[in-house]
Amino acid sequence: MKKFISGFLASILAVSAFAGCSKAPASSSSSTAAQSSSTSQASSSASLKKITIGATPTPHAEILAVAAEVLKAKGYELYIKEFTDYVQPNLTLASKELDANYFQHKPYLDDFNAEKETELVSIAAIHYEPLGIYAGKTKAIADLKNGAKIAVPNDATNEARALLLLEAQGLIKLKPNAGLKATKNDIAENPKKLDIIEIEAAQLARSLQDVDLSVINGNFAIQAGLNAATDALAKEEKDSLAATTFANILVVRKGDENREDLKALADALKSPEVKKFIEEKYKGAVVAVF
Repeated sequence: MKKFISGFLASILAVSAFAGCSKAPASSSSSTAAQSSSTSQASSSASLKKITIGATPTPHAEILAVAAEVLKAKGYELYIKEFTDYVQPNLTLASKELDANYFQHKPYLDDFNAEKETELVSIAAIHYEPLGIYAGKTKAIADLKNGAKIAVPNDATNEARALLLLEAQGLIKLKPNAGLKATKNDIAENPKKLDIIEIEAAQLARSLQDVDLSVINGNFAIQAGLNAATDALAKEEKDSLAATTFANILVVRKGDENREDLKALADALKSPEVKKFIEEKYKGAVVAVF
């Protein structure tokens, strides 16, 4: 009986050992396949040259996502780092953490370079975002009462731009030589004694209900669900000085203007695919200048 039990146990152990061995190759094969797939993907990604760019979310990062697809065909992979302010993208580019940025216009860049002693340059103009005058408590420009409150961006170039738009509507008159440096202190005539309130650009849409009218930057208007072409009481027109002066630009460090990867990025941003996307997505709230 003992011999029988011993024999039976030996048979079971033998079967178990065989079963264990039979599973090993399958597990090994699965691991090898996954490893091979991972290696293939890494190899494909590694074959693309990387470009890192800083941008504000709307519309810049959205436009860059389209350009990224165009760039892949040219052998480049675009990494988009998003910022929610106008200062860090330039500082980060200057410190060589980025290859380029895309969020600003030339007058802002010029002011930034002068103030921060950076050496950043534009290599392409891509689009402009019309500033618009949006209704807050007052629903029409003609209905503005004396002393009405109008909010404008508080950064130098965009405040001047907003004041020029208000001047174009006959609401104020600026000093003759104020130009793109104008602030509310350069208002020469203000018949309705309008209260011009300077607010950080990112806060303008949020404070709309607290003022009579607000002049809002295109990107922040879009984020708030506003479209200058359909929602604004007045806006900068395509043939205006703003369309060229305030075009949003692709910016790099001085000395990098002729880098092949950055030239490819500029070409991708000015491609037919990007132009079509801008026209269909933003419907006049963003206008291509190429």
